[in-house]
Amino acid sequence: MLLIVLAYLGGVLTILSPCILPVLPFVFSRADQPFVRSSLPLLAGMALTFALVATLAAVGGGWVTQANQYGRWLAIVLLAVFGLTLLLPKFAERLMRPLVNAGSRLTEFAQADRKASAGSSFLLGIATGLLWAPCAGPILGLLLTGAALRGASVGTTILLAAYAAGAATSLAVALLIGGKVFAAMKRSLGAGEWIRRGIGVAMLAGVAAIALGLDTGVLTRLSTIATGGLEQRLVDRLSPNANAAGVVGSGNAADGGAMTATNPAMQRTADADGNNAANGSSGAMMRAADPVAASDAPLPTLPVEGALPSLTGAVQWLNSPPLTTQALRGKVVLVDFWTYSCINCLRSLPYVKAWAQKYRDQGLVVIGVHAPEFAFERNIGNVKQAAHDLGVDYPVAIDNNYAIWRAFGNQYWPAHYFIDAQGQIRYHHFGEGDYAHSEKVIQQLLAEAGHAGAEHVATGLTGNAQGVQAAADDADMQSPETYIGYNRAENFASAGGETKDRPHTYAAPAQPAVNDWGLAGTWNVGGEHATLDHANGSIVYRFHARDLHLVLGPGKDGKPVRFRVSVDGAAPGAAHGTDTTADGTGTVTEQRLYQLVRQTGDVADHTFTIEFLDPGVEAYAFTFG
Repeated sequence: MLLIVLAYLGGVLTILSPCILPVLPFVFSRADQPFVRSSLPLLAGMALTFALVATLAAVGGGWVTQANQYGRWLAIVLLAVFGLTLLLPKFAERLMRPLVNAGSRLTEFAQADRKASAGSSFLLGIATGLLWAPCAGPILGLLLTGAALRGASVGTTILLAAYAAGAATSLAVALLIGGKVFAAMKRSLGAGEWIRRGIGVAMLAGVAAIALGLDTGVLTRLSTIATGGLEQRLVDRLSPNANAAGVVGSGNAADGGAMTATNPAMQRTADADGNNAANGSSGAMMRAADPVAASDAPLPTLPVEGALPSLTGAVQWLNSPPLTTQALRGKVVLVDFWTYSCINCLRSLPYVKAWAQKYRDQGLVVIGVHAPEFAFERNIGNVKQAAHDLGVDYPVAIDNNYAIWRAFGNQYWPAHYFIDAQGQIRYHHFGEGDYAHSEKVIQQLLAEAGHAGAEHVATGLTGNAQGVQAAADDADMQSPETYIGYNRAENFASAGGETKDRPHTYAAPAQPAVNDWGLAGTWNVGGEHATLDHANGSIVYRFHARDLHLVLGPGKDGKPVRFRVSVDGAAPGAAHGTDTTADGTGTVTEQRLYQLVRQTGDVADHTFTIEFLDPGVEAYAFTFG
């Protein structure tokens, strides 16, 4: 809601800039004319100007979205330019001079019509919009550049509408009050100019933070790209595709082992690893396999849940040229929403890969939609490397702007949508589990598409998943996914709590209860992750699960960070994970999920400690299995 209010105020404030003074006398001279013949055409002309500017900027910015990380840097440069126009009036004047000259010529032409016809008033409105460009351009440009980074959306339309409403309001007030406001505005110009400059300074500071990587997810939370709370609910209500895919909506993500986000800023639930699977209220969200689906009994007729939304919002495609809904007609399609550090996504991946290979020749197309949670997952190079390492050879749409995510109305990782040959969504499943039933759905849709015999193929995954992709031990897992950044941290047990956004020396809790955790050493805790300032810092967690994973990354310099793991104060031995040795040593070399503990035998409460021998490591979240 705050962004909408700021956009509205930005529109209102444009009238406080000196560049509007030349045209105001002409506007006020017609304030006593009939509204329909004079004022209404003037406002219509101004609105048309704003619409044209917005359309041209949005179309011109569309290629920025397709330019991936290079487009992001270009957008950052544009944001810096807009910040400078707010801070330096002379720079803005030179930048907008062609529009101002055009507006001046139109003003002279409109002024020549002494009868104040509707046509001349309309031209005067266009001239007003052009002359307003040095004032409106920077703020309007800020909104549109943010939209270019994210792609077109209802949220962007709402922001632009709020901005236009603010501009129209200020002009309407000027028309109603007439010349009385003119003198008052002259006195307010100084304050208005300082407001503009303050916004410019804030803009440049934000650009610097993003460019230096200090944002820790600013592009998904703090900039015009993010929408949260009331805004997101409004977007969901207005979007025609919000419920097209049969999304369960407010269901507990833990019911199906799914990770959920209430908005594109990607907030997952604390119990995202499926600890409360028994609480599931929807068969589509249950983790356990359906015995009926695992048998040879045919499935009931699958209902139509909606049409396959557009896939054009992807910023890049891996393993394939861009795919369209038209090109996919006649194919059965499985869309898998995932992100490469998500443990639930990784554990379902062997099944998705097996289906892609098993049914490819019968017409199944699997599309992985990679929608990032953490900032490092927006890096396309990281995604390429992860897809290669994980053996993902089917098409992957990089959904950095969450355009496809929003088009489906999706809220979960992983989420599987099953589309028939007519382009209709026929089934969806959120989270892990129920794989036999999902495979039966694939077989039924292939049979409907004319691939005889598909429904008689034996179901089940061939081969055994290894490492982080192995199925979780749900029967005895009592520890939930736990975030380290203060935005979503829970059960932090170091004395004094987390200190936000500055280095602080912590002491590990002496006797943590189950699922309590803490830091030791000097850490800088941010909203998304904690960064170790000095060597020999550690993290302690009292857990109850077979497996323990931790999402980690090296420092900003990319240097590897050595670590040493212990369980109950001793080396893990045979209980070491795939990213540690028996003596507990390992190295953080890239930004991903690391498996640090995998126990055999009975599961019990244990105290896990990881000590980092080098500074700079970034720690994001614990997950368990």
